[in-house]
Amino acid sequence: MKFLDEAKVYIRSGDGGAGSVSFRREKFIEFGGPDGGDGGRGGDVWVEAVNGLNTLIDFRYQQHFKAKIGTHGMGKNRTGANGEDVTLKVPVGTQIFEEDQETLIIDLTEEGQRFRLAAGGNGGFGNAHFKSSVNQAPERANPGLPGEEKTIWLRLKLIADAGLVGLPNAGKSTFLAAVSRARPKIANYPFTTLHPNLGVATIDGHEFILADIPGLIEGAHEGVGIGDRFLGHVERTRVLLHLVSAQEEKVGKAYKTVKHELEAYGQDLTEKAEIVALSQIDVLDEETLKKKKRELARACGRTPLVLSAATGAGMTEALRALRDIIVAAQTGERPAKAPKTRHRDVVTTEEGDREGDLEA
Repeated sequence: MKFLDEAKVYIRSGDGGAGSVSFRREKFIEFGGPDGGDGGRGGDVWVEAVNGLNTLIDFRYQQHFKAKIGTHGMGKNRTGANGEDVTLKVPVGTQIFEEDQETLIIDLTEEGQRFRLAAGGNGGFGNAHFKSSVNQAPERANPGLPGEEKTIWLRLKLIADAGLVGLPNAGKSTFLAAVSRARPKIANYPFTTLHPNLGVATIDGHEFILADIPGLIEGAHEGVGIGDRFLGHVERTRVLLHLVSAQEEKVGKAYKTVKHELEAYGQDLTEKAEIVALSQIDVLDEETLKKKKRELARACGRTPLVLSAATGAGMTEALRALRDIIVAAQTGERPAKAPKTRHRDVVTTEEGDREGDLEA
């Protein structure tokens, strides 16, 4: 299934049915009087957040949604039927904007949440409605009111507990594939990931949702590379896992590049809890690993985790660190602070050896 996180849609609610002008004419009934029925109400246009969807791809093939008009009234005091409603089914996390793309109509953050985007027109009164003591044979009826029409924008922001950020080829997709059943595309070239992916990770009986987005490069906020538009999918997360590849020549610079792009994007992404991890450590020898870990620690101001999704080293620790912050956010507690770089630092190698103090 292709991924689409923004769509432009035209909607129109149904017009109300017209009232009827009719008189009762039966044999042996000299003064039957008016019996024109009212018109039916036009259908509404609704939007509903449903489970099981994580893309707006359906709105690429259908951009016009029109509710049915109300049926006209008829004689013998018969009221017209109401028009059928139309419901746009969207993923949880979809925002609805006016045509200017700035005025927010509704943010659908819960499954089953519904909102009426356009109300159908009321049906017109038939001539029976206008009968009075001074006008016992009215010959007029009301037309139905017109429905509403507008153009709206749908914008999807995936709802996940944790987000993966980093430069291209930092190992984000490999990490997601290793801890969940998601199968993102993985290859040894930049921008393998072209759209966000979701996966459910499990650790110690706790489940949480991970979101993997395309990599950021310097100048992404100005449109370089894929740009930073996909950062909207980590706006709702509680914690960011910032992966820095151990294959980067300057891991400190790589960290600061992504951090700068997060600041340029705004939306308080830099205020979120962050876990920094040096990934792909299986490609380094022990001495180089310690050197790059010290460099990354100086850049981020804390002790980074070290992990390898290929060998599984450090993966459990990373998942537990994410879980602790997510659970703390859900319960309203403060998560434990990461240790400072001046504290005793321990490097766990593939053999499980423990190394001594590392200079900050």
